[in-house]
Amino acid sequence: MNIKNHIPNLLTLGNLFCGTIAVIFAVQENFKLAALFVVIGIFFDFFDGFVARLLNVSGELGKQLDSLADMVTSGVVPGIIMFNLLSKNNVVTSFDEKINSFSELNIELLPFLGIILTLGACYRLAKFNIDTRQSDSFIGLPTPAMSLFVISLPLILEHSEIEFATNLISNHYFLIAITVVLTYLMNAELPLFSLKFKDYSLKNNIIKYLFLVLSLILIIALIYLSIPLIIMIYVFLSIISNNGKKATV
Repeated sequence: MNIKNHIPNLLTLGNLFCGTIAVIFAVQENFKLAALFVVIGIFFDFFDGFVARLLNVSGELGKQLDSLADMVTSGVVPGIIMFNLLSKNNVVTSFDEKINSFSELNIELLPFLGIILTLGACYRLAKFNIDTRQSDSFIGLPTPAMSLFVISLPLILEHSEIEFATNLISNHYFLIAITVVLTYLMNAELPLFSLKFKDYSLKNNIIKYLFLVLSLILIIALIYLSIPLIIMIYVFLSIISNNGKKATV
């Protein structure tokens, strides 16, 4: 048995291992540890492909395994976290009451809308596996980016001193809107740049360098609040980049 062929798959299983632990912490509402293990899992997810290309051992098994691991780390975990956030922020009015709960079972329905993120991630990952267009860039928001956006929300709620941000995250209508928008972006026919560098020239990578510099500044200045802003900037810069390419054609 050639051990070299299995190194990338072991890294992918590291992603799955971290994602499973993150699920446990998310259910326990320990959002900080859940976020930590999601980040570690995404780190494994990034390097399994890098190592596979480095060792020239990429194959169909690794591709399928990668999506299955991502489904847990970047699909199940954000769905659970959004469920918890909607449960905490679910203020039932007399208008909402009929559509929001089973009176006999006393089950609130609204928080389950958060699981739409999990369904959207699953659909995107399945499409990604059969889409040959996404080798050097992405079409639709990658599931790790969606996951990072969602896991940052309870951390912002707990640690941010910016009242406007915490008030938004405390509003269940805002959370439902975020759920719908992120699910749409994951599956939209929207080309997004990747951070893979074919060369390091400024001319060919200006958007990537601008994104990295802005991200670093935001992380230093805003910490947790920087994460959703970085994701939004990523989408915005991708749209600008795509429009620029169309204009030059």
